Amino acid sequence: LILDFAFMESKNFLAIYNRAPILPGHSMIIPKRHCTSMFELTAQERAEMIEFSMITIELLQKVFKAESFNWTIQEGEPAGQSIKHLHMHIMPRKMKDLPETGDWYPMMDQSENGFIDNEKRPAYSVEDLKGIVDMIKSYLD
Repeated sequence: LILDFAFMESKNFLAIYNRAPILPGHSMIIPKRHCTSMFELTAQERAEMIEFSMITIELLQKVFKAESFNWTIQEGEPAGQSIKHLHMHIMPRKMKDLPETGDWYPMMDQSENGFIDNEKRPAYSVEDLKGIVDMIKSYLD
């Protein structure tokens, strides 16, 4: 099912759209093989992850007409990692998209701590997600 939400891929990584985005364009970079930490990646994989993330950011900024971005990795439970698979959040940003510039982080922290899978947090249907992913892919042509 997660492959249905992927809009780009490299040799070792996928770019997937978040099913309950904090802001339009909120996506994640995930390794294809299971690992929980950046330290489990080879030096080549780390370099690929950063380069692939930058390409993904450029695409998302174009698609969502964003001016800047945040990216973050929560490494380990004390840092807020609740999904036991390495993932980097990519957050396209616009001026005044949130009341305070840093408001995305507490919102993401709530997401990571179970709110994302909670019925109180709005999430896209599979059909809506596929539509968004198809729209993003249309910019790749």
